[in-house]
Amino acid sequence: MGPSRVRAVFFDLDNTLIDTAAASRSATLEVIKLLQSKYHYKEEAKIICDKVEVRLSKECFYPSNTCITDLRTSYWEDAIQETKGGAANRKLAEECYFLWKATRLQHMTLAEGVKAMLAELRKEVHLLLLTNGDRQTQREKIEACACQPYFDAIVVGGEQKEEKPSPSIFYYCCDLLGVQPGDCVMVGDTLETDIQGGLNAGLKATVWINKNRIVPQKSSPVPHYIISSVLDLPAVLQSIDCKVSISD
Repeated sequence: MGPSRVRAVFFDLDNTLIDTAAASRSATLEVIKLLQSKYHYKEEAKIICDKVEVRLSKECFYPSNTCITDLRTSYWEDAIQETKGGAANRKLAEECYFLWKATRLQHMTLAEGVKAMLAELRKEVHLLLLTNGDRQTQREKIEACACQPYFDAIVVGGEQKEEKPSPSIFYYCCDLLGVQPGDCVMVGDTLETDIQGGLNAGLKATVWINKNRIVPQKSSPVPHYIISSVLDLPAVLQSIDCKVSISD
């Protein structure tokens, strides 16, 4: 028997299907406005937000018993205290965090073109959402962008023993859909998790979304395909299936 056609596509969520980076930027601007208009902060407002951003960027793993609300509120509390001095201000930190979170979720939407693409693809293949991160945070994003109807299954790394790039989470996804790794394609924007994970698990193909035309480091995992938008995916899947037809 020759190679099989693609039977399932695994999608990352953040900055693959939804523009999390843009949503975060909009949320940060709202907090800056709040600090400047209500509390008369000047340049300190941006400094505080920059400090929080640094903490968020380093937030790669937290024990499942950590409450994400407490953790992220503490980022704001520490940043405010470091910048302004004086006693810790938990109340202001909470106000900043909840405004940031609510604004960010409001901006997390599936574009109409993405919805149409998912609906079309699902007529042909199984679709699964595979996202790393804290359970509560990722489930809130999934709810906000209302993507559940487009997928056969949704897997959140924070609910599993291991996250991407561990092969185990990919095998778990395959089992959910009743497919083999060699039937599946992983699509995502992060080389170290999405692409490395797909390679580790021996998937049929990995597709890297390189929206910002980043030049990868030499040591980075090498994807099978590179596209600048998730909307280019159907053409890639067609070309993978064409290769299968030719080799049949």
